[in-house]
Amino acid sequence: MSNLVRAAGTLLISLLAFVCAPSQAQETFRVGFVNPDRVLREAQPAKAAQAKLEAEFSKREKDLAGQGDALKSASEKFEREAPTLPEAQRASRQRTLVDQDRDFQRKRREFQEDLNARKNEELQQVYERANRVVKQVAEAEKYDAILQEAIYINPKHDITDKVIKALNAPSSAPPPAASK
Repeated sequence: MSNLVRAAGTLLISLLAFVCAPSQAQETFRVGFVNPDRVLREAQPAKAAQAKLEAEFSKREKDLAGQGDALKSASEKFEREAPTLPEAQRASRQRTLVDQDRDFQRKRREFQEDLNARKNEELQQVYERANRVVKQVAEAEKYDAILQEAIYINPKHDITDKVIKALNAPSSAPPPAASK
């Protein structure tokens, strides 16, 4: 559904540009393009958010990896020793391993949920800041529309570098309007 909406929006903007183009008396319709994936890869606020997440979750991730390794070696040891163990001891150790595995899976799920929630929070802040910068650049350079997704875009309409530069600037002020 959203692809259909995007396609309709792109078609509408294209039609507006086409309708506005023939008339010499009317203003030209300026369209720009921003690549949000590049912004998230290259902008300092996005890199800082990623580093913050790594610092926040690295200890927990290492603890989980250690617990997973311990569980794996305990399971391998059990597999080696199981044929020689008495039935009661074998069943008891198997139950213990199953409980440990269940606990490990739960902790891993919780970790992933917490990581995803924090990642969404951090990315939302980056998106909001990037959108403000896109709007500032668009207003400063008198763009009528800025697209984030398109099947094809002429590189001369790509303002991604300007947005990244503005995001990386200490004050996030838009760059001066470029003359074209």
